[in-house]
Amino acid sequence: MSAPSPNGVLGANFNGDPNIMTGSELRNITATWVRGFFAMPDADKGNAADQPAIKALITYAGQGYGTVLSLKFPYNKQAIPTPGSPAMAAAQRQLDAVLPVAMNKVDILAIGNEPFIECQQSERNSPQLNAFYEAMAQRAIDYRTQKFGSGSKTQLFMGALNHLDLPQWKTAATDRWMQYVHDTQAIAGTDIHPHLPDPGAGHFYLDYILPKLRPDQKFLATEFSLVLFYQSHLADPISADFATKYHVPKKTRVWQVIKDALGNPFPEQKWTDFLAMSPWFADNKNFMTDQVGAFRATGKLAVATYGIGQDSAMSSDKFDAKSTPWVLNSMFCQHTVQPAGNGLPGQNTVWTNEFRALQHG
Repeated sequence: MSAPSPNGVLGANFNGDPNIMTGSELRNITATWVRGFFAMPDADKGNAADQPAIKALITYAGQGYGTVLSLKFPYNKQAIPTPGSPAMAAAQRQLDAVLPVAMNKVDILAIGNEPFIECQQSERNSPQLNAFYEAMAQRAIDYRTQKFGSGSKTQLFMGALNHLDLPQWKTAATDRWMQYVHDTQAIAGTDIHPHLPDPGAGHFYLDYILPKLRPDQKFLATEFSLVLFYQSHLADPISADFATKYHVPKKTRVWQVIKDALGNPFPEQKWTDFLAMSPWFADNKNFMTDQVGAFRATGKLAVATYGIGQDSAMSSDKFDAKSTPWVLNSMFCQHTVQPAGNGLPGQNTVWTNEFRALQHG
């Protein structure tokens, strides 16, 4: 196959676990682009080319898919490295291990996954956060220039901004982030992750980044969802129609149905009915179409990607009313739906149908 150019594309996202995605699933939804992230400390575990996320993306690239690799630097439990420190040397070593196997192989390399979340709260608005990621970006820029001149197919983006619908997440550090993106000719744009508490909140992200991009730059949206909106409805009672059809007590809460599905996966029709009979989901069944439409209408979208499957981390049997219901976002439902008879996992048919339609939109 031959992937379309990164101009308004919608692809599939496996996050950090490529095992939730197969070629059969990608063909089923007619995907042409794939995205995943790589946790940089894993570069110390052996050849970076053999690490699952990178290996999967290189394999798919070889099959003609467009590919996006986000580099995740997790500093939630330690300080962001400072120049000359052992931690900075470790980060540089890890990046130096990844660049030779990714550059000119993947189409897009994002420096950082969710920088303003993957740090300690005290450093979220710290100049050191900016300085670190700027140093990592410059190292990637220098490597690309030295090895490929202007001939590498890999575009460089800065990793994703989060929670831009909240004023407290638009700070001097995020302003500097966008200023660096704008001023650095070798950077093609920035990534955003609009996980929204309200169906209409996506515009806050676009309102913030678009005026700060150069005319020749674009943006990524390698994750987007209504997961925070769904979370606010987990304690709602289930719909009367679902309770009646499936003989479930009417006082049952939404989170309890999801927990039941995680413990004993539903037939696909039951999962479909659960969602279709839940107003908070059914009233927003066009979310993917609406959000991708808003992205594309800017003329600045390079690639957006949507979650393809349910990994183990999001599918704990400890699910409760305060859990983050990532399982509701997934196109394929390995943990809440019984396998289909055609060898594929069960599907969230709302998302798979929307995704297929958007490949031609």
